[in-house]
Amino acid sequence: MLCCMPGVAFVPALLVSWSSAAFIISYVIAVLAGHVEPLVPYISDTGTKPPESGVFGFMINISALLAAITMYIRYLLIEKQNESSHFIRSSCNMFTLCMGLMGCTGMGIVATFQELAVPSVHDIGALVAFGSGVVYITLQSIISYKSCPRWNTYFVCHIRMAISVISCFAFIPMIVFASKISMTKIDWTPGEK
Repeated sequence: MLCCMPGVAFVPALLVSWSSAAFIISYVIAVLAGHVEPLVPYISDTGTKPPESGVFGFMINISALLAAITMYIRYLLIEKQNESSHFIRSSCNMFTLCMGLMGCTGMGIVATFQELAVPSVHDIGALVAFGSGVVYITLQSIISYKSCPRWNTYFVCHIRMAISVISCFAFIPMIVFASKISMTKIDWTPGEK
């Protein structure tokens, strides 16, 4: 199995490095081009106008692919561990993988459809990416607890669950505030709502 092959740990590390580079590079290009203000723009704003939109779209699509590979490796790892421990139903592991892959699909939609070009598709992609991501993280946290203490330490489980809780609490205001605004442009002038 792939998860038993030495060296697959580079994939999650590559995912984090590549995704960070995608956000930083598109941010730097957008700021230098004068397309966004340097102080905390939305991630999607840094990938809306050319040339940064091309870089953003390409790099985030690669990130979505790397995330899908990482999730599949995690799925295989849990399946292999579960053969001897039987700590979770295989269908639960499969459902978790499907939720993760849905999130990756949402990332691909966000990367492909810029927020101002096709806002409704972009927003649906963001909702799918973040919503499925929160569910995936939460399910992985539960799986981690179920595999304790043989396959995880409780410290790792607590960290994963803390990330899940923070993600859930961040997702709720994102939905509330996103539903209150209608984004039609990036550049705002004083006095505009």
